[in-house]
Amino acid sequence: MDIGSLSRTAVIILGRVANDEYLDVNRAMWDERVPVHVASDFYDVAGFRAGTDTLRDFETAEVGDVAGRSLAHLQCHFGLDTLSWARRGAKVAGLDFSAPAIDTARQLADETGLDARFVVADLYAAPEALGETYDIVYTGLGALCWLPDIERWAKTVAALLKPGGFLYLAEFHPFADTLDEETGTVLTYDYFDRSPQEWNEPGTYTDGGAALGAGRSIEFLHGVGDVVSAVIAAGLRLEFLHEHDHTLWPRYKTLEKSGTSYRFSEGRPRVPLMYSLRATRA
Repeated sequence: MDIGSLSRTAVIILGRVANDEYLDVNRAMWDERVPVHVASDFYDVAGFRAGTDTLRDFETAEVGDVAGRSLAHLQCHFGLDTLSWARRGAKVAGLDFSAPAIDTARQLADETGLDARFVVADLYAAPEALGETYDIVYTGLGALCWLPDIERWAKTVAALLKPGGFLYLAEFHPFADTLDEETGTVLTYDYFDRSPQEWNEPGTYTDGGAALGAGRSIEFLHGVGDVVSAVIAAGLRLEFLHEHDHTLWPRYKTLEKSGTSYRFSEGRPRVPLMYSLRATRA
């Protein structure tokens, strides 16, 4: 899961990303961050080893019982959410383009005795890399911004689903990216700008990692309408689209912590901060 950074220093709008440059750039960044994330309090790997669950309550409620069902987790990072689904009884496979992340996921599976398969591959190569279809395809928070082609993503998901299987997506709401980082009240960025963005920023979103060197990343903006349209065009039937008024990190300084989430203060007008959807293959 990538939740972004609290203090991004620069952005360059790119007219076009050459070939698969984004893959090399982003992979280098994620590879370097794996050991920092594993050691961070943010991910609390020690707590996970002891039996904690990293899934959010709204996700488990919307997905439902997974016991005995096959589940593929795309862009799984080092596998905590994947293994949390395994703890709930799913037969899981995780896929990520970072080899250090997958190596760590396999190690955690061995340490915890959880049955899971992990594969190194680009998202768009998932059907060939995984080699089977699933009851559930799960994509966690902070994943879609790393993909340039949302229609191809949806087709990839559809190819991984068994008939009657479903996609479950939980994501940070793109509207939240349009507001200023200080107060979350001033419209600052263009919701409809689909130009790739190149960021250069130190550190990472977890604690630790201040001296990391690979700070460059290339990200892509996808509106909610883009995602829903791509899912439908891929032949999936939308069951629901839910918008949520809370998020998992203080993306604006005015947000207040409420349990494990962050919200605007009571009485203040709210905006969508996350969304989730579920869509079934007929």
